[in-house]
Amino acid sequence: MGTDSTAQDVWVHESTRSDADLYSRIDTDEYSFLQDVVLTTKLDQAINWARKNSIWPMTFGLACCAIEMMSMSASRFDVARFGAEVFRGSPRQSDLMIIAGRVANKMVPIIRQLYQQMPEPKWVISMGACATSTGVFNNYAVIPVNQVIPVDVYVPGCPPRPEQLIHALMLLQKKIERQPGTAKETLPLK
Repeated sequence: MGTDSTAQDVWVHESTRSDADLYSRIDTDEYSFLQDVVLTTKLDQAINWARKNSIWPMTFGLACCAIEMMSMSASRFDVARFGAEVFRGSPRQSDLMIIAGRVANKMVPIIRQLYQQMPEPKWVISMGACATSTGVFNNYAVIPVNQVIPVDVYVPGCPPRPEQLIHALMLLQKKIERQPGTAKETLPLK
């Protein structure tokens, strides 16, 4: 060792001791030089962080709420700040379905099929009073979306403002962030 040795060089030199010393010094070694270099986290937290910051919604507007959904991705509200700016036209490339508008009986099989074609993990936001509780259309032809597919976040209003949809997206991100067991689901571990 020369006179220009760093803390890392000293640690590497000292760590070349015998194997017998290894187990006795595990708790006593000083790793403080690594605190500014190494970031530690749980694998679940890292996967959830990546998922929550790369949500790809599917372009799926059913009624007037779709206009508010489109304005959410425009420059004034800029949903790109939340990692959800990539609206996809295919259910196989998206992981978020935003049901924006009323769900008619004719649309039920289509919505169910599109939901089943989405890869796991997948989430659903019900946007507007019509999608959530049929709104002003209280008749036989319109049904709530939660009777067709499971819904993660509900957005009230008729039509809801883009800020409300962004808030729902942030709530969904919190839900994704707290999801346990993602490493087991993602990795082929036994």
